[in-house]
Amino acid sequence: MNITLNQTDGNNASLKVSLQEADYAPRVDEQIKEYSKKANIKGFRPGKVPAGLIRKMYGKGILVESINQLLHESVNNYIKENKLRILGEPLPERQDENTIDWDTQKEFEFSYAVGLLPEFELPLDKVSVEKYNIEVDQTTVDEAYEQMQKQFGKTTNPEVSEANDYLYGDLKQVEGEFETKTLLPLNKVVAGADKFVGVKPGDTITFDIREAFGDDAALAHVTGLSKDVTKDLNGQFTFTAEKINRTENADMDQEFFDKIFGKDNVKTQEEFDAKVREVIKDNYDREAENVLDRTVIDQLVDSASIDVPQEFFKRWLTATNEGKITPEQIDEFYDQYLKELKWSMIRNKVVEDNDIKVSNEDVVESARQKMMAQFNMPEVPAEMEETFNNFLDNHLKQNNGRNFVNEYEALVAEKVLAFVKEKIKVTEKTVSAEEFRNLVA
Repeated sequence: MNITLNQTDGNNASLKVSLQEADYAPRVDEQIKEYSKKANIKGFRPGKVPAGLIRKMYGKGILVESINQLLHESVNNYIKENKLRILGEPLPERQDENTIDWDTQKEFEFSYAVGLLPEFELPLDKVSVEKYNIEVDQTTVDEAYEQMQKQFGKTTNPEVSEANDYLYGDLKQVEGEFETKTLLPLNKVVAGADKFVGVKPGDTITFDIREAFGDDAALAHVTGLSKDVTKDLNGQFTFTAEKINRTENADMDQEFFDKIFGKDNVKTQEEFDAKVREVIKDNYDREAENVLDRTVIDQLVDSASIDVPQEFFKRWLTATNEGKITPEQIDEFYDQYLKELKWSMIRNKVVEDNDIKVSNEDVVESARQKMMAQFNMPEVPAEMEETFNNFLDNHLKQNNGRNFVNEYEALVAEKVLAFVKEKIKVTEKTVSAEEFRNLVA
């Protein structure tokens, strides 16, 4: 066997594999022996089928299978032994099947396109990012109060509608056959809201549905139709009210405190206010950390000079996602694919250069903590320990172990970002909650 690598330019190469009969014949003979032991052919006892008959009946298929296995193993070994940094995996060059005579040919040559990944420097000293420290103002707290009071409030049925009520009744198309029972959210009305205020049960109002509710998403919500249908929905509609629904804000009492934070964990308005601020602050801090991580990744990708074999990358994306994405979609989202590839290369470089490790125990413990949080379990009761561990083990093994791999890769990325943030310049900037929302919108 002879394997040669011909580098065509800085990041593209051709890998040629030449096979002699001596390279694959032992493998073929071994496969034929295995077939002879297992074959069930009329006129022969099991395990006693002559090898010559197996070769005559199945020889070509065994030859193709054996050569493909040999090629896969040999190419992978060559890449490992020569420490080639490649993108994805080699792609077989198209070969006319008619040029191979599997019946008589003894020598074979196969060619693969290879995308080579470059060495690169990571200029951490040139990366500078801002980390947001969010101040929780009273307006943000008041908005949280309002949302919670509505969520845990009581629904009433007043006699006359107001701006934020819901109207339940019959919606009919004036010139058409569409008719349905629906609930109209008055806070979603974008034009002509005065028509919906002051309505009593039994009243009928007429309005232009497109003007009143605007976009297709709102129309789909109101009518129960799909967006594909509502994009052509226009004209006059009537609505006959049957009932008015209004949510009265919950009172700020002990019952309300208990619903939010659990029985007797908060007992006064002052304690409730402090706890709400703490929860809001924690939520914003997590989001700020996520924003920081995304900013760090963006700047690392932009600052690192990485020359990627772009045409090969597109071919590899097409080949590995055959039937899932089209070449046109690859072109449309190529910048995102390229960013993900470069971040993967940067992440691997940081891991290799700094001996960053993630153990199996780390993966299991991380998945365990996430699962406990998902089930709102501060700890696993002793009587449930075995059941919980079995459930966790099954989860990590699902999708052919992909869940384990995903958890592992998430932990690696987490450790890499933690390491990088220690090495780059991070400047803290204090902003209000509203400013932060505008910044990340």
